Amino acid sequence: MVELEIDGKKVEVAEGSLVMEAARKLGTYIPHFCYHRKLSIAANCRMCLVEVEKAPKALPACATPVTPGMKVYTNSEKAVKAQKSVMEFLLINHPLDCPICDQGGECQLQDLAVGYGASESRYKEEKRVVFHKNVGPLISMEEMTRCIHCTRCVRFGQEVAGVMELGMLNRGEHSEITTFVGQTVDSELSGNMIDLCPVGALTSKPFRYSARTWELARRKSVSPHDGLGANLVVQTKNQRVMRVLPLENEDVNECWISDKDRFSYEGLNSQDRLTRPLLKQGGQWMETDWQTALEYVANGLASIKRDHGADQIAALASPHSTLEELYLLGKFMRGIGSDNVDFRLRQSDFSAKLNGTPWLGLPVADVSALQRVLVIGSALRKDHPLLAARLRQAGKKGARVAVLGAGGEDLLMPLAARVDVAPSGWTAALAGIANAIAAAKGVAAPAGVAGFDADGSANDGAKKIADALLSGERRAVFLGNEAVRHPQFSALHALAQWIATETNATLGFLTEAANTVGGYVAGALPQQGGANAQAMFDTPRKAYVVLNAEPEFDTADPRKALAALNNAGTVIVLSAFRSDAALQYADVILPVAPFTETAGTFVNAEGTAQSFNGVVRALGESRPAWKVLRVLGNMLDVPGFDFDTAETVRDEVLAKAVAPMLNNSTDAQIKVTAAAAGGVERIADVPIYHADPIVRRADSLQLTAAARRALQVGLSSDLFDKLGVQVGDPVRVTQDGGSVVLPAALENTLPANTVRVSAATVAAASLGALFGTVTVEKAIDLSAGQKAAAVTA
Repeated sequence: MVELEIDGKKVEVAEGSLVMEAARKLGTYIPHFCYHRKLSIAANCRMCLVEVEKAPKALPACATPVTPGMKVYTNSEKAVKAQKSVMEFLLINHPLDCPICDQGGECQLQDLAVGYGASESRYKEEKRVVFHKNVGPLISMEEMTRCIHCTRCVRFGQEVAGVMELGMLNRGEHSEITTFVGQTVDSELSGNMIDLCPVGALTSKPFRYSARTWELARRKSVSPHDGLGANLVVQTKNQRVMRVLPLENEDVNECWISDKDRFSYEGLNSQDRLTRPLLKQGGQWMETDWQTALEYVANGLASIKRDHGADQIAALASPHSTLEELYLLGKFMRGIGSDNVDFRLRQSDFSAKLNGTPWLGLPVADVSALQRVLVIGSALRKDHPLLAARLRQAGKKGARVAVLGAGGEDLLMPLAARVDVAPSGWTAALAGIANAIAAAKGVAAPAGVAGFDADGSANDGAKKIADALLSGERRAVFLGNEAVRHPQFSALHALAQWIATETNATLGFLTEAANTVGGYVAGALPQQGGANAQAMFDTPRKAYVVLNAEPEFDTADPRKALAALNNAGTVIVLSAFRSDAALQYADVILPVAPFTETAGTFVNAEGTAQSFNGVVRALGESRPAWKVLRVLGNMLDVPGFDFDTAETVRDEVLAKAVAPMLNNSTDAQIKVTAAAAGGVERIADVPIYHADPIVRRADSLQLTAAARRALQVGLSSDLFDKLGVQVGDPVRVTQDGGSVVLPAALENTLPANTVRVSAATVAAASLGALFGTVTVEKAIDLSAGQKAAAVTA
């Protein structure tokens, strides 16, 4: 520790700390622009100049390390004069457009100019102008003349997002921040650059000119999207969500949020929002009142139970639902005699029972400190943007990260090894890793993996992964969303468990949604032999209750799900949104409130329960889903449904601590199968901006490159050549009797004989299971308006 003095106050900080950090510990504010505690030191704005005793000139506090006995003066005449001089230079070319600037009211330059700026400028020469740039649908760079070249945005891209999408061109007065060769900014974390910009150069394009910051009310909330549970500040005006910003929580999301968390609020104000209950009569939809709709639902379910038995009633819920909603849905279903309830909609393999609630396996904050990591079946950057950022931090500290998957994604970090094989070969590839570990340790390999050593480059990758996991200290093996959706999930889980045990690694799940862990905690899954999500469609039921889900997008086999729903006698949908498919299969649609309009709780990947309140009133006549389920329980005389508030529901669910429930072990047997020979395999990733009903309706996110990519067919290089197509040519993909025509895209990272057709899109809804073989053809338009002919590859 080093002791120094700042403005006469003594403070002790760790050796190597900077004057800026020491001042912050004292609560002393030093003006600055380029400094940010999560980014590297640039020291290019010079606003933080301070006087240091015995130093010949003022020094930048952000780049000056502390020394024993140092005396620093932040408010001395010398320091203030230096700071005012810097401010004068910063304002030389800055436009005087504060009244129309979107940053007005929350601008660091504006604030500091009041304290350090002169009343008028001495600069009489012509000011420079920087022309605006179009960098995509999320970030506005229309007023780059305001830029003060702090380079926070540049450093964020390099150091946190992992990709340098912005950089500085030219020198001196001609310097400007721009993208490379006219490219757009496509990082899934790009919106954080808006927060980092201390002036009005980078602003939010969806929020631009819609409200003034001082008009907005601010409320805390929690992200309903991925399993991290990022903490949010939701800003509202006139009972409408206007903007979403990060709420700093070092243990969860630090001071960042993903673009999905930031811009998905547009979906809350979508034209698809439901405001009144809808009832289908004679094939026609009509708006009705709540009493009529609830009586229809209660009578319909009672009739199905009386005539066909309670087992003919099934319930499906989205893992993006709150803990309270999931708990009451499970309690309601079991109260009417059915155990057919599940939230694991995209899972297809339920052959092995888990020994507890699957979770991350360690605190989120500890991911940054891992030294050896194996990630199995995860589109890491798209499924878990902020966990990917933490792994990137670990990589900078020397962590060796390895990946097993089907390719298609650059993780933007150095990898110790990468094994990309078609999905049918994942168990064989994991078996190769297990064999390599057994050979290196001189122990017996697990039963069932003999003869499944991966060959060629994959074998080399298996050895590298084994070497990495058998070295270092803090190790983890993570199963991603694609591994959980895999038709051989139980075998993958068992193999991952053996590998983790033999290498003393933590076994964890990169959980899919905001409340995947909460779904297990709430018991929203079969507990007494009921049907799981897959079985509900394999053996169709007479009645379905659908909560916050869109089965045409959110299930493991959309084609089979739609067939079951369309043939059911009664389908009750509780949703905030109308959809074309729901208008076909549903009989009644009850408008329920999204997360911003209701109180609730999400349990994130590390098992932390985070509660939140609604930030605006429910739109129209929509109601919180927990209240709707409570009323239905009362109408059907289900015991234990006397809840007055969401908090009383939460307290009942969390009466038992979550931590003892968390357990990633399995009793599944290791069963390895060889990769499928011949045929073309489908890779069905769930795109980042199509993962749930809210984000699917966020207009700006649907204009991004990632969203456009989801509407293409990604072809491996061998298929691309075999079909003889060019980028953008129409390609027909056929699976399980359904087909779709989409533009072709070349993806060199895909394994041979694989094709990527993303799930959760309108196009993919006409296909079958997320994994399996498909037929790929080149679609040739004979003439305008005529039928397309196909040439089989």
